[in-house]
Amino acid sequence: MPGTTNGSTSTKTMGVLTVGGLVAVTAYTVALGSNGWLWFIWVVLGLLTLGMVATSTSTS
Repeated sequence: MPGTTNGSTSTKTMGVLTVGGLVAVTAYTVALGSNGWLWFIWVVLGLLTLGMVATSTSTS
């Protein structure tokens, strides 16, 4: 199905962005100190990724 390929690709992309964001926020925290807004944004990104995973598995 064409829709399944696009959904899984965007879910994988969001997963990569979430993990990359975690690495970036952690590196920033280690180098310059903690920034609550960066962690908040990463949590929101993680929740969006989980939502996309949940919707893609429920529609498959």
